[in-house]
Amino acid sequence: MKWLVTGGAGFVGSNLISELLSDEDPQHVVVLDNFSASSFEEFSATAPLDRVERIEADAPVWGSSRTLGIVEGDIRDMDAVSRVTQGADIIVHLAANTGVAPSVENPRLDNEMNVGGTLNMLEGARAAGVSRFVFASSGAPAGICEPPITEDISPRPISPYGASKLAGEAYCCAYATSFGVPTVALRFSNIYGPRSWRKGSVVAAFIRQALAGEPITVNGDGSQTRDFIHVNDLTRAIRLAATHGAASGELYQISTGRETSVNELLALLEERFAAAGLPSIERRSGVRAPADVLRNFADASKAAQDLGWRAQKDLAAGLDETLDWFLNYVKT
Repeated sequence: MKWLVTGGAGFVGSNLISELLSDEDPQHVVVLDNFSASSFEEFSATAPLDRVERIEADAPVWGSSRTLGIVEGDIRDMDAVSRVTQGADIIVHLAANTGVAPSVENPRLDNEMNVGGTLNMLEGARAAGVSRFVFASSGAPAGICEPPITEDISPRPISPYGASKLAGEAYCCAYATSFGVPTVALRFSNIYGPRSWRKGSVVAAFIRQALAGEPITVNGDGSQTRDFIHVNDLTRAIRLAATHGAASGELYQISTGRETSVNELLALLEERFAAAGLPSIERRSGVRAPADVLRNFADASKAAQDLGWRAQKDLAAGLDETLDWFLNYVKT
């Protein structure tokens, strides 16, 4: 199978690609990334990519014998999209303008990346006749609602990011119905784990601040809750969504179903910092943004029923793995 992964140089993408290349029968993967949040050197140095090839503008995308090809390009550029989608069997669309705060700061860019870019990718998928298009969404489209979040809740996004991801979900459903593009949209919960060196989410941010000797900034009083999912559980969900006979046009919550407050997360991290001989956490207060929901966790029963997927990684064990990775990454 030929896998195209947009945003493959990012946190989720690099973990997914590492798994695909580690299979007994390694998959053929091409990455489309504009490297706005990473670099080619950093990406190739942090994943076991011993057969990586940087594909130049005049070279064929899928003609290489290498296991992994890297194309530097932007999902907003339809010419670049058409070039990489032709020949792909599976498209995993991870590239996006991520996060609530960046979308509030620049809603137009958020729309161009997350709506226009996704539309381009779906057009490329339609022309290529792919076997599956997997779209990375989040809990942000649900907005203000009483958790647990399910696929049936009426969405009420409270940030431009949530609105743009909701539009992406809608386009996936529309392309499945109107054009027969086999799409699956996955709403990711709060992801953490190894290779999250640039991830803006709370686990990675807290660890980076602590390792840099900086106070950990908690926006609000720390009572806000999230559903923390390990990246290995997430990549397993992506692979099932890409290869399982799930109904086209469907939407799935990918979550643990467990509600954890930021204060509880900090307590778990403090235990791990102490065990690793790191200084005690110093905490400072920040302002919680109006677009930051207070409670957020989701019910993944539909994914269990249709995809046979359930989260397996315990948060405490997952934090051990994550901190170990950061300690080794910082040392190297």
